[in-house]
Amino acid sequence: MVASEGSPQRALRNAPVSVTLIDKRNYNLFRPMLYQVATGLLSADEIAGPLRSILSRQKNVEVLLEEVTGINTINRTVYLKRGELPYDFLILATGIQYNYFGHNEWRQFAPGLESLDDADAIRGKVLLAFERAEEMASIEHAGGEEIRRQLTFALVGAGTVGVEMAGTLAEMARMALAHGFRHIDPTSARILLYEAAPRILPTYPEGLSIKAQRHLESLGVEVFTNARVTNVDSEGIVVGGQRIRAATVLWGAGVVASPAGRWLEAETENSGKIIVRPDLSVPGRPEVFAIGDTAHVVAPARNLLGIRLRNPMVMPGVAQPAIQ
Repeated sequence: MVASEGSPQRALRNAPVSVTLIDKRNYNLFRPMLYQVATGLLSADEIAGPLRSILSRQKNVEVLLEEVTGINTINRTVYLKRGELPYDFLILATGIQYNYFGHNEWRQFAPGLESLDDADAIRGKVLLAFERAEEMASIEHAGGEEIRRQLTFALVGAGTVGVEMAGTLAEMARMALAHGFRHIDPTSARILLYEAAPRILPTYPEGLSIKAQRHLESLGVEVFTNARVTNVDSEGIVVGGQRIRAATVLWGAGVVASPAGRWLEAETENSGKIIVRPDLSVPGRPEVFAIGDTAHVVAPARNLLGIRLRNPMVMPGVAQPAIQ
């Protein structure tokens, strides 16, 4: 059995096993390109495929559209919203979600980008802001302050998603939408990117962060580092005690793992990823495996000459480390 929010694996296609793939969505999504759907550069079908179509020729797989709510490792049972299912072996690929740091009430005002539904909602939210600004500007004596709020886009978190969204929004405002309105100038839109860390893309080498910030600024993005957001509401955000009025706020400030670690009562790292053995099995439960963003994998580090380094490396939950 595979409980998944990521890519289904087809390596078992010829094995004498019965596989049940459980997912709360009926499609397999390539998340790195999701921001392009949110900004209208790609259509949904270009980055997502129906699970049943992908696995239609794999006769030993059943696809179950369900959501996992818990796991009983003693009885080897997966609890679902509508029932339960036994397993012999369990592979958890339940992914990650955005971390609102204990303020889940902010989610309604600052959506994250996790699914095709999120991408559709964000695209609509962005385009509607321009339309509302146009409508206000066409009315005589309309308030300029509210028009400026509609044309202000605040992005919280300058990881890969925040940086990509900021750059694409800037290009959209300055190119794709530049000549489509009569009463507003889309190129005057403010794209504000906030990062609590000292630099954007904090998990990347510093040189890449510097180059990325220069590129964003060349597009007109306003970048703020060491800037922690302390409140989000319908009017915008508060950063460092300062109110920023923005009609559109998008969230990308850190991630937290799924509840899989709690379901298993397994040891996890700070973000909730399950600390696994070298074969990706959960310690003490050899029949349960965690993969992708559900797993915390530490591997020996080597330099470019292949010499083993003293300190091990935490491996990202993507295909390249898995293949290596």
